[in-house]
Amino acid sequence: MAVRTIKDNVYYVGAIDWQRRLFDSLIPLPDGTSYNAYLIRGNDRTALIDTVDPSREQELLSNLKELGVEKLDYIIANHAEQDHSGLIGRMAELHPESKIVTNPKCKDLLREHLLVSEDRFLTIEDGQSLPLGGKTLQFILAPWVHWPETMFTYLVEDKILFSCDFLGAHLATSELFVESVAEFHEAAKRYYAEIMMPFRNNVQKHLARLAGVDIRVVAPSHGPIHLKAESIIKAYSEWSSDSVKNEVVIPYVSMHGSTQRMVDHLVGELIGRRIVVKPFDLVVTDVGKLAMALVDAATIVIAAPTVLVGPHPLAVYATYLANALRPKVRFAGVVGSYGWGSKMLDTIKAMIPDLKVEVLTPVIVKGYPKPADFEALGKLADEILGKHRQAGLTA
Repeated sequence: MAVRTIKDNVYYVGAIDWQRRLFDSLIPLPDGTSYNAYLIRGNDRTALIDTVDPSREQELLSNLKELGVEKLDYIIANHAEQDHSGLIGRMAELHPESKIVTNPKCKDLLREHLLVSEDRFLTIEDGQSLPLGGKTLQFILAPWVHWPETMFTYLVEDKILFSCDFLGAHLATSELFVESVAEFHEAAKRYYAEIMMPFRNNVQKHLARLAGVDIRVVAPSHGPIHLKAESIIKAYSEWSSDSVKNEVVIPYVSMHGSTQRMVDHLVGELIGRRIVVKPFDLVVTDVGKLAMALVDAATIVIAAPTVLVGPHPLAVYATYLANALRPKVRFAGVVGSYGWGSKMLDTIKAMIPDLKVEVLTPVIVKGYPKPADFEALGKLADEILGKHRQAGLTA
């Protein structure tokens, strides 16, 4: 991967991972990802902002060699997670005169995770600046997007925000800058849903703070760079707001057809009431798409058969995931079936303490659904419509 110029004496020196398909052994990466690192040359000093995943060490070293970098004065650590920080120890070893610049919390994590010695650090505080000579770095602490030690680095003269994971996307592309807004929007929304949504309130706080900063370019740690910063900032503002849409998300699983039949009927009833409905068969669902759907939805309905008196394990996983992601859904429903007995409703309700939702009338049937059960599903659709109308989501 060749070095690319962002602004005068500001370079991209990161790496693209075209093949990676899973992150943290959890998050699907259908379009790969990138590990963005940036080099800034001042008149007096040179700074490297973040490193890359250790698996891409040679690409980072090659890029620095291409630029003729013989000395690094500063290695900026915006975030301690290893896909950004994993080579900080190696870079410090190669540049013994350099200082690792970060905040106190990040320093503590880097010492624990990477075993970097105390004397290598230059610890900064919120708002502090670091002059490079004609280039000035200003540090903005941004805890809990998505770790407690995250910070942003702002290049004052060029008005570039190096935003770390914030405002980024898992997207492998040869384009340095965002070219296809539609393609990037989906990747960015997936990234927000999977990583940033649990910290929605903090996202809003940091966006409000950044409103007072003149940002022309956003250079995140994953995905292409935004030359029009307002586009991604506006998207994050909408996703993290309290507003929801006239949408119902239905994660479901079925073993012998009963729950599937119920879901099919409920989907039809909701469509008939002009409610957008998004069903996800958990046997084959990409959980990233499910997370994306939850960003805007007003209602989630979990549908599952009973396994050993509890919900099917795939439904347990989906319920746990929804609770962990903390979307702004306002209403939750449960539908499903059982053979001889079920505690599914109680189990699911107990699993969503972090979803501040009103629980709707459940529809849980014994065996295959009968006419009265289909009528109950119609009433559930009516209840959802009524709740959405009360919330001002429908005409």
